[in-house]
Amino acid sequence: MKHRTFFWFFLPTALAMLLFIFLPIVSVVMQSVYIDHEQVFKEVENCDIFGCKKATVVDNDATEQLRNEKPLGRFVGVSNYFNRSHLASSELKAAWESSNGIGEFFSQVYNLPFYRAITFTLVFTFTVTPLLIFFGFLIAIGVNSISERIKGVVIFFSLLPMIVTPLIGSLILFWMIDSRGIIGSTLQRLLDDPDLSLKASTPLTWITLIVYGVWHAAPFAFVVFYAGLQTLPQDTLESAMIDGASRWERVRYVVLPHLMPLVTFVALIQLMDNFRVFEPIIGFNASAHATSLSSIIYSDLNGESQLLSSAATTSVLTIIGVIILLSPVLVRTWRDWGKD
Repeated sequence: MKHRTFFWFFLPTALAMLLFIFLPIVSVVMQSVYIDHEQVFKEVENCDIFGCKKATVVDNDATEQLRNEKPLGRFVGVSNYFNRSHLASSELKAAWESSNGIGEFFSQVYNLPFYRAITFTLVFTFTVTPLLIFFGFLIAIGVNSISERIKGVVIFFSLLPMIVTPLIGSLILFWMIDSRGIIGSTLQRLLDDPDLSLKASTPLTWITLIVYGVWHAAPFAFVVFYAGLQTLPQDTLESAMIDGASRWERVRYVVLPHLMPLVTFVALIQLMDNFRVFEPIIGFNASAHATSLSSIIYSDLNGESQLLSSAATTSVLTIIGVIILLSPVLVRTWRDWGKD
């Protein structure tokens, strides 16, 4: 392709990336180094029949003028990243000096909002991602082996979790695990514990969110792997069968190597998605037991006073976290590509 042709072909994509990816990221980074202006106060004198008294009140006109002159706020550099709502450097130092052991130190750190959110985010990401790849692969192998008569029906039902809107799916499961729902009431009868509540326990809430994450995302892995199985070289598979390879050996030495590029692709997509987990926490109303980086951003933007700088700082830290997460996979992919 000629350079001129390639330029006009790539220009719409480049413009879209500039407008909807690069510029918003630059805007968020800029907002993260500012904080809201403090209110301007003025001293006034109130007089009545008993005399005059001085009082301090908010100067709304001066405050509004300051906000109009400097709409981003007051520049503070990187201090937003190290305050108590984020990396909490001072609190970490104090916790390390006052704790009597590693356990007590981590207990104090976990009480900090950012580290509580990053803990759940990482547990969710590194639990859901391998499980959905595993179950997606199993479903693809199973569907690829069944009769053509029922394959269409099985594929349809296998894709249902992905078709359902994430928030609606989480709400449905939320109602099912309620003490009056089918799952909640069944567990109460099986365990003979009428007070059992999946919503009241932090570990059970985490498990429920992880189960939902796997249930919702496994169909995506299934679609990708099932498409990859259609390109499997039949000659190689038949040669393995003639050589006496068992079904497990054919899967291990023929199918898996063929699908490894797709495994890498699914891992990349799902690592990004799972690290930004948000809808299940809102749908399950689980903020008392589980918070993520995305839910912190939502809380900052949806509170009574919108904390734009705090939300921007958490967004930048989330972007950095995604880059760190994807780096090993991208480096390995680059090395494999270089060998080829």
